[in-house]
Parts: sequence; C-alpha cells; structure tokens
Amino acid sequence: MATVATSIPQGKADIPTYNQVPETKYELDWADLVTLDLSQFDEPGGKQKLAAQLFEAIQKIGFFYIINFGLTQEQVDRQFAIGKEVFELPTEEKLKYRADLENGGYNGYKPLGLREVKPGVYDNTEIYNIPKFIPAFERPHPEVINVNRSEIEAFARHINDNIVGKLLILFAIILELPEDYFLQRHRYEEKSDCHLRYMKYHRRTEEQNRILDNVWVKGHTDFGSLTLLFRQPVSALQVRTPEGQWKWVKPYPQSITVNLADSLEFLTNGFLKSSIHRVVAPPPDQADIDRLGVLYFVRPEDSLELRPVVSDVLARLGYDKTTDGSAIGITAGEWVKARVAKGVAKDKPRSDVSEQEIIGGKAAKYYD
Repeated sequence: MATVATSIPQGKADIPTYNQVPETKYELDWADLVTLDLSQFDEPGGKQKLAAQLFEAIQKIGFFYIINFGLTQEQVDRQFAIGKEVFELPTEEKLKYRADLENGGYNGYKPLGLREVKPGVYDNTEIYNIPKFIPAFERPHPEVINVNRSEIEAFARHINDNIVGKLLILFAIILELPEDYFLQRHRYEEKSDCHLRYMKYHRRTEEQNRILDNVWVKGHTDFGSLTLLFRQPVSALQVRTPEGQWKWVKPYPQSITVNLADSLEFLTNGFLKSSIHRVVAPPPDQADIDRLGVLYFVRPEDSLELRPVVSDVLARLGYDKTTDGSAIGITAGEWVKARVAKGVAKDKPRSDVSEQEIIGGKAAKYYD
C-alpha cells in the first residue's frame, strides 16, 4: 500500500522545472542495502517488522533506503529546482548569507573552494543549509528562499514529523526503549542543528581527478543522528563495508538513502555505528554533470549529553560498558559545533589528515 502524499503549498511558480539526469549505464560494484517501506509503519505489526529489517540493515552496513515516505517526486524535484536557483545567484549575493563556519555555525551558505583537499586543490562543493523553522533560528535568506518559504517549511516539517519521527521510533523499538525515547531528544521546537540542505558538487576536470585519485571527499562519518539523501542520480557516493571495501550506493527509484551518524553511535555505546562514506568522481558518462543534492540532517537537541542509554538490548549484546569511544560529558551541540569548525581548519590539506581531535579528547577519523 503506497503512502498518501502530504499536501505541500507550492511557492513561486516561475522557477524552471528540474529534470533529474539519467542514471549511469555503467554496472558498478553496488552496495547491497536493505529497503524499508514506510507505508507499512501504521499497519498491524508494521513497526515491529520494519524494526527487524532495520536491525538487519545496521548489522551489515549502516546505510539503508526508505520508500513510500509521503512525498511525490514532483515535490522532491521542486526542492532540487529551488536549490539550483540558489546556486545560480551571483557569488556576491550568496556571500551575504555566508555561514559562520569558522566558529561552528552551519546555517547559511558555504562557498566553493573553502577546504584544501590536496595541496593546491580545493573542494568543489557549494552548500546552503536551512535550519529549523523556529524563532531561535530566524535569519536572513536569499529572496528565492523567502518567496518559497512556506513550501520549504512544509517539506522540512514533513521530513521531521513523518519520516524522521518514524525512524526514531524504530530505533527505540530495536533497543527495547519506550517508543518516544529518541523523539523526546529530537524535539523540533528545541534548539538543535537539524537542517535541510541544498548541495552542489561542481564537475571536475580529468586532471583534477587524477591528482585527487578520483576521491572528492575523503571517507568520513556525519555529525548528528541521521542523514537523509533524496535520490541523487549522479553516482558518486560510496559506503565502506565492515571489511573495509568501498561500494557504490545506487540511486534507487523514488527513495531516500539514510545513514547513521555520530550521535547515535555515542548514545548506544557503539552498537549503532556511524556509517563511513565518501564521495568520488562519477563514472565517465556522468563526468561532465554537476551533482545537485537535497539532504536533511537530523541532530539531537543541543543540550543532550552524549551519554549511552540504558538498554537491556545493549546489556545483552555487550554494549553496556563505557569505552574509549565514549563522549560522556560532551553535548550534542558541542560535538556538532566543534566538528564544523574543525572541518574548515586551515592547518593542513584533508588528504594529510587521518585523525583529527575534535573536543574533550574525542577525535574524528578519515579514511582513504
């Protein structure tokens, strides 16, 4: 049974329609990922069935797909269209909304070429992050976002309320916690760094790719609880398997790709593992295409201490002892802010960094 799509008011109608590019014709070494059908969530026994599937997914790789999440492809493509309009603004206009990245602020615009990824070669990403629509995060935006605010807000709220909320309940079921356990630590009205993101990877030349060994973003984990990537047909995302192999993530039709992030790993003492992934040069038939993305990042409330939960499941599986990986004493907000600031540090190229101290003796690792 397909989920009925949420009604979302459409904003400014004269934005050009966004047409997704064709998928690659190359048969790549695709990751074998579990697919969760969220239309089953409210059926009798549906949550328990989905939780069992999710448990299987996180044992394998920490990446999975979701389908039937209550948004039409047209509603998703509208967000791609708005994002494209944002990045086509003049640079001087975009810089008016620059994020305070050096001080851990992630909301607003991240310019192209801010990070040195190899000596003399800089990143190829532009980012625009839109925070939660609550008074604490009111900020100026470009006019294309202002005139489409109601549409963007409805889209983001649907993700939070009807997609993320369901996933957080499934994690609570897996851990045999009250179903609202993680919901109460990810309340929309409270301050946290959840955000909707428009992201553009600019195409690179063959020479740049050669210098970079085709790796655009080194293997890393994400900062918060979950990352949701709306279907991205330009193949470039790879996930690292437990055996240390890199597998391509296929753009599954009408799906969202979800990966686990740092906060859930801290909160479960390493049972829910933050997924290691990277971005590489696309296959030859997509090499000349800019890679536009729409993502949603889920972060716990800023004030939440990243102390492991008390769970009978963790005790049974041996994840109830404090380890060197613990982040006790560090809040979710502190961890995110510190990782953002360290991410734009100018000390050395990212290619030379395999481990980076973040805060309180805790480090982030990067993978080739």
